[in-house]
Amino acid sequence: MLNNKTILITGGTGSFGKKFIKTVFEKYPEVKKVIVYSRDEYKQFVMQNMPEFKPYISKMRFFIGDVRDKERMMRAFEGVDIVVHAAALKQVPACEYNPFEAIKTNISGAQNVIDCAIDRGVKKVVALSTDKACAPINLYGATKLCSDKLFIAGNSYCGYKETRFAVVRYGNVAGSRGSVIPFFQKLVNEGAKELPITDMRMTRFWLKLEQAVEMVLEAIEHMQGGELYVKKIPSMRMPDLAKAIAPDLKTVEIGIRPGEKIHEQMITREDAKNTIEFKDFYIILPQIDMENISHKYPNAKRVPDDFEYHSGNNDKWLTIEEMKELIREI
Repeated sequence: MLNNKTILITGGTGSFGKKFIKTVFEKYPEVKKVIVYSRDEYKQFVMQNMPEFKPYISKMRFFIGDVRDKERMMRAFEGVDIVVHAAALKQVPACEYNPFEAIKTNISGAQNVIDCAIDRGVKKVVALSTDKACAPINLYGATKLCSDKLFIAGNSYCGYKETRFAVVRYGNVAGSRGSVIPFFQKLVNEGAKELPITDMRMTRFWLKLEQAVEMVLEAIEHMQGGELYVKKIPSMRMPDLAKAIAPDLKTVEIGIRPGEKIHEQMITREDAKNTIEFKDFYIILPQIDMENISHKYPNAKRVPDDFEYHSGNNDKWLTIEEMKELIREI
């Protein structure tokens, strides 16, 4: 699928980018070239010197640039077959305090990716989304919902060109920087007497980085253009996670934070009429031109009209013992 292809990933020095690139080289040894496009020169320097990338460094290229800079991206996209768009401003409080900056990166940057991909003849573009784009209640989620809509509409916008766009939506990656697992572990290491939980009813999906990469590769291989992919993954209860990390510590409820939800939401009931189901994932089909795309999935199962998918109504739940094992893996 990716052999003899040139791939560019925006925000390529992040956790997802590094895992994605390593997986691509391992699964597709004949890949032609992988371009890392990001704005932090130090992170690029660190990545170039990481032992896991040394065997592949001859096939890697590093472009310093910002998705806000359309002219620079036009240069970077030359000769590229596939783009994975992972660059974004992601911190909820930072986006709330710097809304115009979030809009420039997450919305205007998305439009720049779309325009450059079409004008440079890129064949496929997969953009990463977030659970916070599903019925958003904060600015970060709102900008990512707008970004999702832009990429889906890009399939109509490109006219006679062959560029196709799809989106992959997932939630917080377990154990990643900023997630609750390292936060709890840090408190334990510092000798905390209790663990804070914003709301005892709170649930979250458990997503491993490998699963996020798998979903993007699935999208690249099978996308027709206009799909929004959502992977099926298990849920966890936050009090259970606290017990898995520190069974002897008590928990204290501190109240839900601004912009935070009780459950991590991936598919709304309003999207159910456009959603089809497969063994390991769902696809939300675009409202525009949906019938032309849906006939390309003749064996897909339609979800019920009242269907919604969030971490609180899941049929797959992790036990405390399963979480302990997964934490050891992390």
